[in-house]
Amino acid sequence: MYRVFEALDELVAIVEEARGIPPTRSCIVPRGDVLELLDDVRDALPGELDDAQDVLDHRDKIVGDARSGAETTVTAANELARDTVDTARAEADRILADAKEHADRMVAEATAHADRLVTSAQAEADQIVADGNAEYDELTSRAQIDADRAIEAGKASYERSVADGKAEQARLVAQTEVVRVAHAESARLIDEAQAESDRVRTECDDYVDEQMADFGNRLASMEETLNTTRRSITRGRQQMRGAPAAEYPEYAADHRR
Repeated sequence: MYRVFEALDELVAIVEEARGIPPTRSCIVPRGDVLELLDDVRDALPGELDDAQDVLDHRDKIVGDARSGAETTVTAANELARDTVDTARAEADRILADAKEHADRMVAEATAHADRLVTSAQAEADQIVADGNAEYDELTSRAQIDADRAIEAGKASYERSVADGKAEQARLVAQTEVVRVAHAESARLIDEAQAESDRVRTECDDYVDEQMADFGNRLASMEETLNTTRRSITRGRQQMRGAPAAEYPEYAADHRR
């Protein structure tokens, strides 16, 4: 095909350089050179035209094969995409099922742990209450015994003082001169005995009040401990109803404190 273009370019150059024939537009060209160039064009054109025709003849087949190959590729790609999507969906379902099973197991374990903590806290609270009641009964009984003993001692001292006063009064009755003094001394002794009895009773009452106040302070401390334990249990139950599974150590720490 390149020879055809070269021959045509040479023909154009010959015509452009040929001498003109005045007054016409004709010209004189070398016949041999022109004919030789035309023979070259004639010899080159059939082969090139046959090649072009072959390309045109095979164009439809090439386009059809390309279209068929493209459709096959698209179909295979679609099938591969569907298989990939199905596989991914199955894998996602499996992962979701495993995650749900794991989450259910964690919730069950957390619930069991919380139940154990609540049971332990309740048992400890009951034990604290029982110990407090026992200590209260012991302190009350001891205070009552001490009070009764002090009252009895006061009564005995009072009775001894009264007896001593009466004996002294009887001894001094026979003495005329000292009767008045005896009466006064007897009254004084009786007053002192009464005062001693009142003092002993007051000390007994003060001791009982002191023991009861100390026991009240202990009861208040135990009540604060029980309230703290109950708040820890309540907070733990609330966290079990709404909080994530990984945050249970907070109320466990409160319970240990």
